[in-house]
Amino acid sequence: MRLLLDTHLLLWAAGLPERLTTEARALLDAPEHALYFSAASLWEIVIKQGLGRDDFQVDARLLRRGLLDNGYQDLPITSVHTLMVETLPAIHKDPFDRILIAQAMADGMTLLTTDALVSRYPGPIRKV
Repeated sequence: MRLLLDTHLLLWAAGLPERLTTEARALLDAPEHALYFSAASLWEIVIKQGLGRDDFQVDARLLRRGLLDNGYQDLPITSVHTLMVETLPAIHKDPFDRILIAQAMADGMTLLTTDALVSRYPGPIRKV
């Protein structure tokens, strides 16, 4: 299975693994799963870090390098992804979460999230 991690799960997997649920840890550790991170997550981290958010105080360049070194695959944002956002119901207003949902839907991935609101979207989304 191809798994796309939402931004909080990504941050926890990289730097705060104790925050991961047992289910999330098992999914991430399973060798048959391919793990992905989105350019949208790095963009979100850079923007929210610039706004002074305490929960986003990480060097996005080092995070990216560490993810790649640990076998994660980089998922760029394409025009197909951006157009898919238009088809999403108006459940959640966060543009970063909406592009992650669109990417998962367009690319046939399962989006792993901790956000109950995100998990209400139809499609390949799993709350862990």
